[in-house]
Amino acid sequence: MRGRIGLSVALVCLGTFAIAQKAPDVSARPPERLVSAVSGDDAASGTTGELRAWVARFRDRALQEGVDGAVYDRALQDVAYDAQVVRRDRNQAEFTKTIWDYLDTAVSDVRIANGKAALQKWNGALSQIEETYGVEKEIVVAIWGLESAYGTFRGQNSVLNSMATLAYDGRRAEFFEDQLLAALRILQAGDTTKSDLIGSWAGAMGHTQFMPTSFQDHAVDYDGDGKRDIWGDDPVDALASTAAYLKHHGWTRGQPWGIEVQIADGFDYMLARRSLRKMPSEWATLGVTRPGGTAVKDYGLASVLLPGGADGAAFLVFSNFAVLESYNTADAYVVAVGHLADRIKGRSAFEHGWPRHLRVLTFDERIELQKRLTSAGYDTEKIDAKMGPLTVDAIRRFQADQGVLPDGYPSLKVLDRLRAL
Repeated sequence: MRGRIGLSVALVCLGTFAIAQKAPDVSARPPERLVSAVSGDDAASGTTGELRAWVARFRDRALQEGVDGAVYDRALQDVAYDAQVVRRDRNQAEFTKTIWDYLDTAVSDVRIANGKAALQKWNGALSQIEETYGVEKEIVVAIWGLESAYGTFRGQNSVLNSMATLAYDGRRAEFFEDQLLAALRILQAGDTTKSDLIGSWAGAMGHTQFMPTSFQDHAVDYDGDGKRDIWGDDPVDALASTAAYLKHHGWTRGQPWGIEVQIADGFDYMLARRSLRKMPSEWATLGVTRPGGTAVKDYGLASVLLPGGADGAAFLVFSNFAVLESYNTADAYVVAVGHLADRIKGRSAFEHGWPRHLRVLTFDERIELQKRLTSAGYDTEKIDAKMGPLTVDAIRRFQADQGVLPDGYPSLKVLDRLRAL
């Protein structure tokens, strides 16, 4: 969610979209950060009285930031401490799916069919949005599909109440204070009403789940009605805002997010890192080609991505991959957006399978992996359970020194090798 929680990016009303919906789907956004569970009273301790006292103290700050006093008072006069929101923030579920399990849901037959129906229903507006911002309409629809199942799950929490509760809670006070101020400015600008300013428990709003600060920076009034309305049943402003966001972050029209490739025997897997970029024609000389053996077109500089290790599907990913990462940093999410867009466009499923016999490491195992790698001289730089580029590169160096194929995949086999040192 733009202006995201942790770094971060969510749908057409069931009443107006029921003809196209084959079955209710769900939002398919993987969480972007992992936190340890907090249980008992420590997970959420506060009262409505204390929250309202904090709101009274915060008023001066809001007015200094340009929020009208009357707007502030009306918006927060009935704020109530929401213990459930605090618990959810402190106990965010650990993302424990492999990429293939995630893709099974994120790019399901239902989501593809509903995406094609959504594209057909809103094709006129989406085509105009594509011309305006230079972002392919299928990409916009795919984000819509993953974030809110094409408008079906837009959230029902009061954004003002949630942001005030989380700002008062203090664990990430600066972030949520900024979100609260942005939400107040949205209300002050007249983009929506207090009752309609709703979203997820974490503050992500509307069809494509903008955080309030990202709304302020990137939302547009595309239909010209004087409001940047991402909450209503008409998704046009939300879809245009998503395209505007991607354009701002450098989307290149006509360039793929990524293309599935095959890796020839003898390929040096130490080259398969995001920091190394070559033209596809150069990669072809190194054994990285389309599944049929032909070189990928030179759309631009690309790097090799192996999200399932050497036994899974492989991709050449371009700069648009990084643009999608600005919406959500999880590789699984970006691959899902790109692949869903391709499937909505009518392209085929991935040709290569996945190593479905493998399981994802647990949170504790990922922490152990990073600690053991660092202790063994392969510094991951962070001990946070996130299997990002730094950890993948550390794994790759360790594998190379162990004389095994250095694909960088955080498997139980790698952890067991480290335990055996």
